Amino acid sequence: MARVCELTGARPVAGNTVSHAVNHHKRRFLPNLQTKRVWDGETNTFVTIKATARAFRTLDKKGLRAMRKAMA
Repeated sequence: MARVCELTGARPVAGNTVSHAVNHHKRRFLPNLQTKRVWDGETNTFVTIKATARAFRTLDKKGLRAMRKAMA
């Protein structure tokens, strides 16, 4: 299963880990994905969403309908 946020589309990004001796080696920064059941007011059902913690905070503020509309 891909590590992609269903609400914002956040994906892993590549970067470097830099040691104290300034040695660089490649690494991946993974998004903070969480799985949560969210109430969908349109269909009156619970929907399981895999999204980042940041997206869930925005979801609490805007609502599921607005988040999906912005994503489409």
